Amino acid sequence: MTIGAVPARDSATFTGAHTLIDLDELPDRDLDRHELRELAAGIAARPDLWRRHVAFSDEQRHYVSLHRDTHVDVWVLCWTPQSDTGWHDHDVSSGAVAVAEGALVEHNLTLGRDGLETVVGAGSVFCFGADHIHRLTGHRPGSVSIHAYSPPLWRMGQYAVGASGVLRRVSVSYADELRPLGQVPPAG
Repeated sequence: MTIGAVPARDSATFTGAHTLIDLDELPDRDLDRHELRELAAGIAARPDLWRRHVAFSDEQRHYVSLHRDTHVDVWVLCWTPQSDTGWHDHDVSSGAVAVAEGALVEHNLTLGRDGLETVVGAGSVFCFGADHIHRLTGHRPGSVSIHAYSPPLWRMGQYAVGASGVLRRVSVSYADELRPLGQVPPAG
């Protein structure tokens, strides 16, 4: 991936027959972002693996861990149009997002111009490296996505603008719900 690339704009489509990598055949190593894309797409194409975990709320996103080992973790996330992760990164983990139902919007932070927004619809998957900062929001009611990360998430960074206008990063646990942050107190 080149600097300045917009991962969601490079999304690929997947079908119900998509099974290149699945949870029963994971290698005993970290996966690269392209392998994560195949894994997320393969799981999204198999609702029997995630359908029982689907639930929706406008107050908080509903998410469930589907798999976690020393190299990979996989989540199902449920979205409404009110769902918003806020700006965040995935610390040292690469990732992939497959939209199984509905649609999400990936927002990319830009300086000196309006941010970039890309709608990612059902049947699409994109991947990104550990250096990627983005924000995801629900685009349609009843949207469901599969997220895969390697190495597994432990920490993430959330971003907000402080009172002085300076962008700040706050480290959060992978188990915390990502939400937009208000103003962040100055570091120190």
